[in-house]
Amino acid sequence: MQFGIFTVGDVTTDPTTGRTPTEGERIKAMVAIAKKAEEVGLDVFATGEHHNPPFVPSSPTTMLGYIAAATERIVLSTSTTLITTNDPVKIAEDFAMLQHLADGRVDLMLGRGNTGPVYPWFGQDIRQGIPLAIENYGLLHRLWREDVVDWSGKFRTPLQSFTSTPRPLDDVPPFVWHGSIRSPEIAEQAAYYGDGFFANHIFWPKEHFQRLVELYRRRYEHYGHGSADQAIVGLGGQVFLSKNSQDAVRKFRPYFDNAPVYGHGPSLEEFTEQTPLSVGSPQEVIDKTLTFRETFGDYQRQLFLVDHAGLPLSTVLEQLDLLGEEVVPVLRRELDALRPAHVPDAPTHAGLVAVRAGEQVAR
Repeated sequence: MQFGIFTVGDVTTDPTTGRTPTEGERIKAMVAIAKKAEEVGLDVFATGEHHNPPFVPSSPTTMLGYIAAATERIVLSTSTTLITTNDPVKIAEDFAMLQHLADGRVDLMLGRGNTGPVYPWFGQDIRQGIPLAIENYGLLHRLWREDVVDWSGKFRTPLQSFTSTPRPLDDVPPFVWHGSIRSPEIAEQAAYYGDGFFANHIFWPKEHFQRLVELYRRRYEHYGHGSADQAIVGLGGQVFLSKNSQDAVRKFRPYFDNAPVYGHGPSLEEFTEQTPLSVGSPQEVIDKTLTFRETFGDYQRQLFLVDHAGLPLSTVLEQLDLLGEEVVPVLRRELDALRPAHVPDAPTHAGLVAVRAGEQVAR
């Protein structure tokens, strides 16, 4: 099982000091966080994609390429690549290039994002969000698997005898996760292709995401990719850690109370009770995270959000130390021990290459 972190790259004022980092400081902080994640033994670093303030990661492959040169082991991913407003040809070529630079330590999560104005900014209509996601990924899927593509569709100009370059590393495309907060059509799309499905799992009660994951598992089996419990599932989560729960609550409360995404709403106590947010000691975070398996079944990837709401870099790095030293080793041991032998591990480039080469039985 893979454990890691994902960032939305927000530039938010620290409510305890009143200081707002510059865009440059926030970008450099994200790089430092990715390097620290590898240092403490995490498996994945993922960045979002936004094209509006107060967010900075407008070019994920640029950032991930830079991080690839500064790391050796960690898988580099996205927590959103906008399949609706990016040209699928550019996605195909950018991520294949990143694959080569990172020696295969690359996958990506496709999504529609949560910013409505991004559609007209890139010449699209938000009312066509689902059809765009379906058509664009259909083309992206072919571009990575066919050397020469002839294609026509509704939302972009036709392609005639087109070859995207570079070709995927080892002729194996990056693994794709389809992320969704509320759309069953995206769960269906992930199942149809036999790709992974990632449930954001941070702002809403678990029952909401449970329905999407169960739909994906059923349809994955329907399309003949394996049994429902062999479907590839990833989950998000939010944590804030201290050695004891009282300190965790005391330190995190001002950030929670003032955060643009959930401040001035339910109390911290209500939010932690009703959603997957964990604020407490390492053991409390372990205990709550282990309940995810009871809700969603065996799954392959757990990503945590740890650097939002104005938290200073020094605090985030302390969070990563606690995650890497006290939380993830226990979760990895417990969840791996519970997973049946027929349930696959998290996909990696090496594993996908082995499947292609016939060194193991394909799912």
